[in-house]
Amino acid sequence: MQPFTTLTSRAIPFGAANVDTDVIIPSRYLKALSRAGLGKGAFAPLRENPDNVFDASASAGAGILIAGANFGCGSSREHAPWALLDMGLRCVIAPSFADIFAGNSFRNGLLLVALPQEAVDRLMEVAREGLPITVDLEAQTVTTPYQDRFSFPIDPFRKMSLLEGLDQIGITEKLLPALDRFEERLAHERPWIAGAASRP
Repeated sequence: MQPFTTLTSRAIPFGAANVDTDVIIPSRYLKALSRAGLGKGAFAPLRENPDNVFDASASAGAGILIAGANFGCGSSREHAPWALLDMGLRCVIAPSFADIFAGNSFRNGLLLVALPQEAVDRLMEVAREGLPITVDLEAQTVTTPYQDRFSFPIDPFRKMSLLEGLDQIGITEKLLPALDRFEERLAHERPWIAGAASRP
């Protein structure tokens, strides 16, 4: 998983609330055997409109999506953050997120930033002007060229995992030295337990 530290990028001024995962990635795209290419199906119902914000020239290369409250509601499909990441997005800013979507996003390296509606509205204005927005995970801030500065909360464990680029496998591997030390101590202190697995 790619670490997330600081991102400075243009943002897509989407802003819609209660966007469910069937809009983020419709079920007809779930038959793919790989995550690669899912971005082409992201927001497909909305992209049928040629004037959609996702395919606008001003959104090309954007790494941030600004959305409305309760983003990612609906089904628990992990394909939703996969599709957003495949679009090139690394961060979604909204007033709130659905819990299952938030968990799936964290496990896949997509940073979700929850800010008050007033702050989101301000960032929408900046995004519509095509100006970059900076998200600093270490400092837990979102800033703009206009000197706007918004602080956001994040669970310390999720912050550490994103900063270090650790998915669930990486987190387990990081614990291997501690697990090895535990096994060595167990073998010394309780050899009758440590050798139980090798007995017939």
